[in-house]
Amino acid sequence: MHADTSPSIEKIQFEFFREAPASRKLDMAGEMWKAMLLFVRSDLESLHPDASADEIRRLMADRILGPELAAKAYGPLFQHDKGK
Repeated sequence: MHADTSPSIEKIQFEFFREAPASRKLDMAGEMWKAMLLFVRSDLESLHPDASADEIRRLMADRILGPELAAKAYGPLFQHDKGK
């Protein structure tokens, strides 16, 4: 299924996921979510080095939720955008 994984390794992975308890799968999903948030935050901080922590959180919402939903949930992107 994946070009970068050999069929024998992929078989082992599928067996693991079939046999792993739901709690282990949820733990793994939580760890992946944390890693994704770390990557997004790191990327945004490198793109916007002068942004405040609040601005980074708001930019993260744009990335995760999309700009339209993030604006509805959290308001305008930055304080100076409130008039728009």
